Amino acid sequence: MSELEHTPDFSGSSGPDTEGGARRNPGEGGGNWKAVLVVLLAVFTGLAGLAYYASHWKKEIVVREVVIEGAKIVPARELSRVLNGFVGRNLQNVDADAIRSRLLRIAYVRDVSVSRELNGIIRVRVVEREPLARTVFRNTPMIIDREGVLLPETPGAGLRVPGMIRVFGISRTMDAGTGLKRLSPGDSALVMELTEALRKSDYAGLLIREIHLENRPMTFCRAAGSPTRFIVGSDGNFKEKLKKFEIFWQKVVSKKGLDNFDTVDLRFRGRIFTRDSVSPEVQQEATL
Repeated sequence: MSELEHTPDFSGSSGPDTEGGARRNPGEGGGNWKAVLVVLLAVFTGLAGLAYYASHWKKEIVVREVVIEGAKIVPARELSRVLNGFVGRNLQNVDADAIRSRLLRIAYVRDVSVSRELNGIIRVRVVEREPLARTVFRNTPMIIDREGVLLPETPGAGLRVPGMIRVFGISRTMDAGTGLKRLSPGDSALVMELTEALRKSDYAGLLIREIHLENRPMTFCRAAGSPTRFIVGSDGNFKEKLKKFEIFWQKVVSKKGLDNFDTVDLRFRGRIFTRDSVSPEVQQEATL
């Protein structure tokens, strides 16, 4: 028998896969990254085209309408002075911030937002100041809002809040910006607290129509059709004082009439002092 000569393989090849796995040829699958690159390039090209088209399209949009929301008190002519002339203009050339700044100069505009919509609409949302009371300041009828700002009296304010209480004795004011004035902090706090107490009362708010601040420690109110000064002072606790007013009105005024008292002092806890209209120098304690 002849012996078979075995020659070792020094080529580096591992030979057939004894576990059944296929051998990968060099360079196999190298085209995958090229396909991904082509897809990404197509996507970026499409996005760039859309961006260019959108930019070109936006430049051609013109204003077709100006929509105003929330304006019930502000006179239409004041808004028109600012907003007229925008219809037909290029939407991108409309400066929303500049419009907002001009609208904020209107007395009854507390805040406002201006937005440009791609359908050609300029939308203006107005937040108006809330009228609270009437007053006369330097011989000019004015409105006091809920922040103590003095506003010019307009028909719209009266229609929005009919039957507003009147405040007298306003003398000290502060600058509120945009050409407006506001009550001094002390007067403003007093008016806000007293009107809020009137609003929450059972029926004092229906009867009392005037607040007088001429002498703050002796701040008084007057009821409709009555010359009597109902003194409430300026030290708060108006809920209790107005409750005493209601009791006094029910038990005394309703029987004796509106013209029998010069003053009714409600400042003292559990007690009411009166001065009649015949002898105002004589003070009496009323029994309820």
